[in-house]
Parts: sequence; C-alpha cells; structure tokens
Amino acid sequence: MPWVDVSIPLEIGMTVWPGDLEFKFEPDRRIANGANANTSFLHLSTHTGTHCDAPWHFIESGRKLNEVDYQVFFGKAQVIEWKYDSHISAEPFRDINLLPRVLFKTKNSSLPTTGEFHPEFLGILPDCAQLLVDKGVKLVGIDYLSIAPYKQSRPTHEILLKNEVFIVEGLRLANISDGIYEFVVLPLNIMGADGSPCRAFLYLPD
Repeated sequence: MPWVDVSIPLEIGMTVWPGDLEFKFEPDRRIANGANANTSFLHLSTHTGTHCDAPWHFIESGRKLNEVDYQVFFGKAQVIEWKYDSHISAEPFRDINLLPRVLFKTKNSSLPTTGEFHPEFLGILPDCAQLLVDKGVKLVGIDYLSIAPYKQSRPTHEILLKNEVFIVEGLRLANISDGIYEFVVLPLNIMGADGSPCRAFLYLPD
C-alpha cells in the first residue's frame, strides 16, 4: 500500500531548535562486545524532528499529551501548498472550506533536516491561526520545527492550543501535492508530556 513517510529521520547532526538538546544515539550493550543483545540510549527533546505540541506546551491549564483525544491522529488531511515567500496569512482561506486536519506545505520543505537552523522559515500568522480555529480545524501541521514564525511563537501557538487544535511540526512535504489524503501521526504515549517526537504518514493512492 502506498503509504509515504512524511517525518524527519532521527539521526546524529539533525537540525534542532536553538537551545534544545542535540539528538544523540549512544550505544549501551553490544553483541560485538560480548553482550547478549544490542541496546542503546536516546537523548532528545520532546520537540525533536517531526513532533507534536500538546496544549500544555504553551497553555499552563491545557491538556497534556496523554489527555489529548487520539482520534485526531487518524483521518483525512488537506495538504495546502503555500506558494508565497511570506508567512501564512488568513486572507487566501477566508472563502474556502477546510477539513478538520490541515497540513501546510511551504518552501520550508526544501530546507535540509540536518545542520544549521534556518530562522527564515515560514510560519502561520496569528490571523490565520484564528481563522483555522473559526473554521473548525482540529489538527494543523507545517513543514518546519515551529508552526509560528521565529521569535513570534506565543500568539500563534496560544490561539491554536487554547482552542484544542493539535499541532504537528517538522513534516516533510516536498513530494506531496495539494490534495486530500489519509493521514496518520503517531506521537509516543508519554504521560504528562508537553509534546513528543512523531512518525507521520500520508496515503497516496495509485
């Protein structure tokens, strides 16, 4: 079945948010050294690579990850290609219907997933965040490490998360066209968490 992985591989040297823990994959036991099995340690932030934001990430009284209704993780998603070099604003979407799950594909999808952080990435402006809420969107995704423009995190995140809109960041949509697809996003089931790395898939029919 033509399911396509639209998440960032977890690997040494991957891009992380400035100030976040660098991703590390370290050996624990190894068969080559006489151990019974191979085991390893992971060191990472809850917001590493493709990841989700639970409401508690920005809203002190908001739901933690294990309190989110996981039905939102599965279903049809609307991929919208934003073809402009500016941040995503509300105006182009005022007169169109939106599905409960919306994924924004921007020029961010051409940015590398390893190496330096790119602060010029495109994000969603507060007016667009409010429009998504008003149109009944329950999940919104984007193709870089934040749904909001760099150093403008709080207005957009607050609008979405206080209205129980689940956020998925760090999607890879370069090879995905505008359209409606079956979508699955799977966060780790971490009790009391503000977010989690995710694996995300779109179904592309033949």
